Amino acid sequence: MSEPVRKRELGRGERVLSGLWRLRLPLPWPGVPHCNAWAIRAGDGIVLVDCGMHEEGSMEQLERAMAMVNLSVDDVRLLVCTHAHTDHYGQAATIVERTGCELWMHPNYEHATRSIEDPAQALQRRLEIGRTSGVPELVLRRYAEIAKEQEPGIASVIAPDLALLPGIEVETDLGFWSVVETPGHAPSHVCLYQPERRILISGDHLLGRISLYFDYGWTPDPVGEFLRSLDAIEALDPLPRLCIAGHARPFTDVQAHVEANRELVAQRVAAAAVAIEGAPLTAYEVVPYVHGRDAIHAAAWLLAETLCYLRHLEAIGAARREPGDPERWVAV
Repeated sequence: MSEPVRKRELGRGERVLSGLWRLRLPLPWPGVPHCNAWAIRAGDGIVLVDCGMHEEGSMEQLERAMAMVNLSVDDVRLLVCTHAHTDHYGQAATIVERTGCELWMHPNYEHATRSIEDPAQALQRRLEIGRTSGVPELVLRRYAEIAKEQEPGIASVIAPDLALLPGIEVETDLGFWSVVETPGHAPSHVCLYQPERRILISGDHLLGRISLYFDYGWTPDPVGEFLRSLDAIEALDPLPRLCIAGHARPFTDVQAHVEANRELVAQRVAAAAVAIEGAPLTAYEVVPYVHGRDAIHAAAWLLAETLCYLRHLEAIGAARREPGDPERWVAV
């Protein structure tokens, strides 16, 4: 019996507080049915933070969500992206072209755009990482077939007008939002903090549910970066009391989310360390130790995360790579 087709969500808008709206935009991914963009009143228009994934009908979904709170894409005076993943940056070019607004984003966004500029080379790079990590050839071929069928999710590559770095502030009717660099989930990731109202726009750094993802291969130690980024949020004074994230509903227990993310990272790093204590293993062989025995079937999705844990162990002197085809990891 075939599985039932999941009904796609529709764009929805809702007021969070006066001058701040949540725009819930549909996504095509199993287990991640939507993402959030945020509209903030700014003079005669709005600042739009993140903008959803580009696919057929996606602009109509954004318009639908905005119309529910009496806004329009034409109200956008500035577009700010917390990072360059497709579900946060995908419609940026379309919005900028339509409205003439500026785009502000962190300058380290190559991790998201290289696959658009040269998709064949990007796919070969990912396949080579899989091959070096011990992924069987049959699995690699299936992965390549799936990857070729996927849409890029970005309308077109557009460079930011301003590099979103510490010291930059975003002006809105709710006050000025400061930039907090929070790499780890992505090299381009930042959060925005409004200290008087104690509101944090966290992108995908802190989510409503504890969920981890790291871009692999762009920086030496994404897990270490993520942990330091948690420290950066914890160091905000005063600590945020409302967090509006890239997925799920706003939440208030920011400190608990920071601690829960640290705990989950520690558990998965420890699981990777235990896996390679007995004998050298490929990263592909380590995946089920970290994510559960059934996770080997989802290695294309989870391999990059597992590699990040192994690279973190290497960075702290607890593991080393043994060259070979494929390469293996061993505890130090």
